Amino acid sequence: FWCMKESFDQVEGVISVVSGYSGGHLKNPTYEDVVYTDSGHVEAVEIIYNSKVTTYKKLLDTYWQNIDPFDSEGQFCDKGKSYRSVIFFENKTQKNLIDASYEKYEKKFSKKIVTLIWKFDKFYPAEKFHQDYYEKNFIRYLMYKKGCQREETLNKIWN
Repeated sequence: FWCMKESFDQVEGVISVVSGYSGGHLKNPTYEDVVYTDSGHVEAVEIIYNSKVTTYKKLLDTYWQNIDPFDSEGQFCDKGKSYRSVIFFENKTQKNLIDASYEKYEKKFSKKIVTLIWKFDKFYPAEKFHQDYYEKNFIRYLMYKKGCQREETLNKIWN
C-alpha cells in the first residue's frame, strides 16, 4: 500500500489516502494478522476524493497503471494472499465501471487479468508506521521500490 499511496497522492482531486486493510473477516486486524494469518484481508488504501475534480474512472485508471494485473501471487516482490491486487466497489455504478475497465485491459493485452473484484464492507487503517511511509522514510522507500523492480515492471506492462 505504500506505493499506491504515493500514486494516488499525485491525482488532482484526491483529498486523502490512508493505508490499511480490507476484505477479511477479522475485526481490527494488525499487519501481522493480515500478512501472517488467514484473516482474509489484503493491504488496501482508502481514497477520499472530490468528485467535482476527479472521477472514480480516473482513480481506476490510476490503479491499473500502478499494479501488475497478471500476477496472482501478489505484487512485485510482495507475495502472498494479503498482497494480491483487489478492486473494491460500493455500488452497482462502481462495479460497472470496474467491469468495463477490466474488459478494456484484457482486450488491450489479450491476456487474462487476475485482479480480484470484491464488494466493499469495512476498511481498517494500518498502524501509524505504515501511514505516509514514502514521505517519512524516503530513502528506505526508494530502496524498496528499486529492489522490487517496481518501475521496470510497470514500464514493461504499461509502456
